[in-house]
Amino acid sequence: MRISPTWLREFVDIKVDDRQLADDLTLAGIAVESIQQLSGQTVFEMEIGTNRPDAMCHFGVAREASAIYDLPLKAIQPLLHKPQPASKPFPIEIQDANGCGRYTGRVIRNVKIAPSPARILDRVRIDEHGGVNNVVDASNYALMEMGHPTHAFDLDKLEGSKIIVRRARRGEMVKTLDEVERKLDPEDLVIADAVKPVALAGVMGGLDSAISNSTRNILIESAWFDPATVRKTARRHGMHTDASHIFERGADWGAAPLACNRVAELVLATADGELEGELVDTIARRIPRHALLLRRDEILRLLGQEITDREIVRILSRLGFKISSHSSEELKAMVWKATDVPAEFRNMMLASAEKKAWIVDPPTWRLDVDREIDLIEEIARIYGYNRFANTLPAFGQGVVELPHAAKETKVRSVLLGLGYNEAISPTFVSPADAGAFSTAVQVPLANPLSDEQSIMRTSLVSGMLGMLVWNLNRGTSDVRLFEMGNVFFAPSEERAEERKMICLGATGNVIEAGIHGTRAFGFFDLKGDLETLLSRFELSDLQLKPGAVGYYHPGRSAQVLANGELVAQFGQLHPDVAAARKIKQEIYLAEIYLDRLFQLPLHTPRYEPLSRYPAVDRDFSFVFKDAVTFAQIHSSVQTLKISELQSFKPVEIFRGGAVPPGKYSVLLRAEFQSPERTLRDDEVANWSTQIIKALEAIGGMQRA
Repeated sequence: MRISPTWLREFVDIKVDDRQLADDLTLAGIAVESIQQLSGQTVFEMEIGTNRPDAMCHFGVAREASAIYDLPLKAIQPLLHKPQPASKPFPIEIQDANGCGRYTGRVIRNVKIAPSPARILDRVRIDEHGGVNNVVDASNYALMEMGHPTHAFDLDKLEGSKIIVRRARRGEMVKTLDEVERKLDPEDLVIADAVKPVALAGVMGGLDSAISNSTRNILIESAWFDPATVRKTARRHGMHTDASHIFERGADWGAAPLACNRVAELVLATADGELEGELVDTIARRIPRHALLLRRDEILRLLGQEITDREIVRILSRLGFKISSHSSEELKAMVWKATDVPAEFRNMMLASAEKKAWIVDPPTWRLDVDREIDLIEEIARIYGYNRFANTLPAFGQGVVELPHAAKETKVRSVLLGLGYNEAISPTFVSPADAGAFSTAVQVPLANPLSDEQSIMRTSLVSGMLGMLVWNLNRGTSDVRLFEMGNVFFAPSEERAEERKMICLGATGNVIEAGIHGTRAFGFFDLKGDLETLLSRFELSDLQLKPGAVGYYHPGRSAQVLANGELVAQFGQLHPDVAAARKIKQEIYLAEIYLDRLFQLPLHTPRYEPLSRYPAVDRDFSFVFKDAVTFAQIHSSVQTLKISELQSFKPVEIFRGGAVPPGKYSVLLRAEFQSPERTLRDDEVANWSTQIIKALEAIGGMQRA
């Protein structure tokens, strides 16, 4: 949102310049992101937290400045002449007290619709309101000034000359101001006349009752709508308006009459007209605000710095809180006299009666303040975090390392050393992405920000692809990323579980070792990186199994098993998946199940002296079917448990020629060595015979 410092100075006599004002507001938590020049005006681009709708307007920010600089705040006090008498108050009926707690209305007749004067237009254009006409601009002006949404109806277009706030009826329709015909849901809260809906409550007015050049009589509304009700309606219809932005976050219940009168004052000043009747203020329910206990010793305990009583009272009073100090006898008497005080609060007050304490009544516009700690936060931010001494908190216990901290550190250091950069993607994904990369039962959010972020992620792959694509679309073609995080699934309706995983993503070129040039990153590059990472753990039985889940390339993917359990899968992204996401480069992914890998201890380097005795090599030439992998060959030899066998590896692989189709010839080399003695020929011959039999047992045929 945008705020004009010139407008702020109409409420507070601020002495500092605009830049200092911006810095001071930011330090107090009302962040000024930038200072701009807009049509000759200085404008603050603000970033206001979602819990502070009271500060999403000029008067709210001015209140903050009043507290920061300890200056008086000029109140908004509309001046209205005596209205023309009405035969009876305009009828307003609230049928749904849960959705609408308060609804005020004011009738003005004989208005003259015209463009707004330059002073109004200059201000409404600060926040990109285009300037519709003097009545609509008055409503927008009041919203920017005091932060409470209002709306004006063409009174002559309200059938039955009454307002009813109710839930929509099945099959009802309303065309909103954006000229979209909307089918209403029975859960939608609407503002209706005696016949039909004329507005979506708290979201947008209806086109049929909108102010036009022919309008002569108007009804100004100012209401309080339930935040959850407005939020559900706005999201159901895919709408986000200035009004819904405020109402969803909690508007000021007490501001409705003032906002209605302020709009009336502006309309009378710019569109003439005459007031008819008094303000109609229909209250269906009140929003309770309970008094809070603020303890002097608790302020010191949490902030660690002495703040004077006078400063505490000053800060809270400037922010609109009513604060009163009482003697211990008065506090006790108040506690016992109160009948609606919760037991926990009663006991706290009695325990604090002998110490310095205040009773604080929060204002209606501060719905975010409902605990003592909230009051202390208000004191701290206005007092100034920059004024607190730089001290460390007292700590009398030892640091406890998390169970897998060392393993996580090792994994990160290895991947960083391999050239991967750590990245973080959103935890929330769309239902489509959640289902595309996992078959786990999804965990939906109860109140999602959008349909695209409505499911807790079941895999890290969707986020990794999003980050890779983001880089590729911006001209970075060589990318290596990894993300370590949790995925979520629901083994039952009653509970959800999470699993820690790591995902690697790579694409582009790599520098060819030993020569000056590059080549495309491939399957075996990723396999090598994965083996390097896994070698940091004690893996006694590591196997690679061809193929992985469906979103991997069927011929360029594999699963990694450790001690018979799946710990990782990796390979090239399936071309169809890549095409669906408009990815033109080959993408390679690896997923590691850290909850399984972390069950294994980290590899401990062991020193073994070099043997003083010579090693003996023996070569074996065999023909195998293509289905037989080297993992199977190696495993069959390892089962012999020949302690003197130091290594067993392939030297050459050959296909074609005399080798039949569907088979391959491989030259295998075994190295024998003892740390204690020189090996005898008969021993080596015996071990060689055992190896030949083991290889023949898995279908191998020795070549002459």
